[in-house]
Amino acid sequence: MKKLLIILITLAFVGAACGDSDDVPVEAGDQPDQTAAPIQTTLPSPVPETSVAEEAVVDEMEEVQNVPTRIVSLSPTGTEMLFAIGAGDQVIAVDSFSYYPPEAPVTDLSAWQPSIEAIAEFEPDLVLASDATAREELEALGIPVLVQSAAATLDGVYAQIAELGVVTGHEDEAAAVVAQMRADIDDILADVPDFDEPPTYYHELDDTFFSITSGTFIGQVYAMVGLVNAADPADDGSAFGYPQLSPEFIFDADPDFIFLADGVCCGQTPEVVAERPGWDALSAVQNGRVIPVDEDIASRWGPRVVDYLRVVVDALATAEAA
Repeated sequence: MKKLLIILITLAFVGAACGDSDDVPVEAGDQPDQTAAPIQTTLPSPVPETSVAEEAVVDEMEEVQNVPTRIVSLSPTGTEMLFAIGAGDQVIAVDSFSYYPPEAPVTDLSAWQPSIEAIAEFEPDLVLASDATAREELEALGIPVLVQSAAATLDGVYAQIAELGVVTGHEDEAAAVVAQMRADIDDILADVPDFDEPPTYYHELDDTFFSITSGTFIGQVYAMVGLVNAADPADDGSAFGYPQLSPEFIFDADPDFIFLADGVCCGQTPEVVAERPGWDALSAVQNGRVIPVDEDIASRWGPRVVDYLRVVVDALATAEAA
């Protein structure tokens, strides 16, 4: 279970780092293509001036003549977006990891090794996926497929929400979700405290010290609040934004904050971290700045990124007040 969760988290972030991968899907266990596009490091504006709804691209859905009423989602992030914009009633089945929101109709469908036959049994008029693994086979059966790869920026998140609004007939609701996200993020960023020196952080994906760099989507979220990623020097490009660190590297970096995204998969808590050999000497441990985070939210790029940003800013505010 631990290995599967790490694969899912890593695949989601690799997609975010490499941009649009509709034609070159990455499956669990595959190595990233050495010719992949360079990692995007440009930070998005939290409140873009242009309307994302106006920029939403739905050309690939031209074959959909009517608003879909039997949607199968093979994307946990896509599932969250669909329900957030009010299209939940149109969703008849979701994959086994689309367990948020609680009312989502979870099945045993696999998003990583999709069964064409199992999907077709639901007689969907739209399949939403995060990669193009089953696209050709499903479209050969006359089933439209919308692929929304992992977003690389917040603007990409907004565009995907707007696109789903157009496709599902909930354009106004999608625009409202985007507007609320923009406003919430703007409010949250206004609460970021000032530090004499930008704090450093280490984001832990699992208990073997895999981490993320600033070139990943979640790394950009941290950068929005002024945090400096301690793992950045560990990736020369070969790790595609997901280096495995050594305890010695972490000791030398001595991050101001440690964010644990491995509580469920690996049983890690601030108390467990403090008991690791030598870790009690780290500044983050000594100052009570080891922060457990929801690993599902940390691995998805949907509306709940606002919640994640709030957790990070609250941690900064608590540290600044201490």
